[in-house]
Amino acid sequence: MDILIDTKWLEKNLDDPQLRVIDCTVLLDQGEDGSYSFVSGEAVWKSGHIPGSVFADLLVDGLSDTSSPLPFALPSAEKFARAMGALGVGPGAKVVLYDRANSMWATRLWWMLRGYGFDNAAILDGGWTAWTQAGAPVDANDAKYPAAEFQATKREDIFVHTKDVLELMGSPGTQLIDALSPESFRGDEAPYPRPGHIPGAINVYAMDIVDPQTMRYLDETRLRELFAGAMESQETRAIAYCGVGIGATSAAFTLHRLGHERVSVYDESLAEWSADPSLPMTTEG
Repeated sequence: MDILIDTKWLEKNLDDPQLRVIDCTVLLDQGEDGSYSFVSGEAVWKSGHIPGSVFADLLVDGLSDTSSPLPFALPSAEKFARAMGALGVGPGAKVVLYDRANSMWATRLWWMLRGYGFDNAAILDGGWTAWTQAGAPVDANDAKYPAAEFQATKREDIFVHTKDVLELMGSPGTQLIDALSPESFRGDEAPYPRPGHIPGAINVYAMDIVDPQTMRYLDETRLRELFAGAMESQETRAIAYCGVGIGATSAAFTLHRLGHERVSVYDESLAEWSADPSLPMTTEG
């Protein structure tokens, strides 16, 4: 199984007893003041989903650290293992992840699986959008896979944290990638406590690496152009960040799929970095 699969592959393999199809959708709810809050996508999953799929709520303990002041912080290995085991993910499982946006929620769980030592997982290219556009089957039946024993073995450097970024930024061979919008990168918009970006970062907007109509990833040639600044050498250490570590995982997943071996996600991203006035930010570059 490739790490990016299409609807034809998934439809053909839905009856595989080792397959675990997981909907990872999180919805954004905009308040009257223009602010956003995160809402579980479980209700829309219940209304219709890929046959046999189960729902993974990235907002709950086990798939995020709910004791952290930051949303979606990386959970402990023990809690993550319990959560994945409850979803039926264990030895021999083939995991396919999708969401109802642009795959960044799916790549968040994919990157966590990678961070805890599980590699037999794929993203459904285009997610729910591609599935429904293809006229593939949909049902609303509750589904549950048999519980499994997930063994979480933490890999170093898959996720990095503020102290790591502060130590590595500006050093030869390290390239930061800001996956937020160009407006945020330039400081024209300030969705976090301070405007702009971490000095030395390049901007590759997570929304720009998928087709807005199909939500499928762009072709390899175009993706290599977008990420050229981070792929000059296999020795380059690429660190992707965004606001809360979600869009950054789509950028990191893409770099990994393109064959770049040294890729990390800055888990706390600008939600933590921009809130600390002692840490540098810029609107230049």
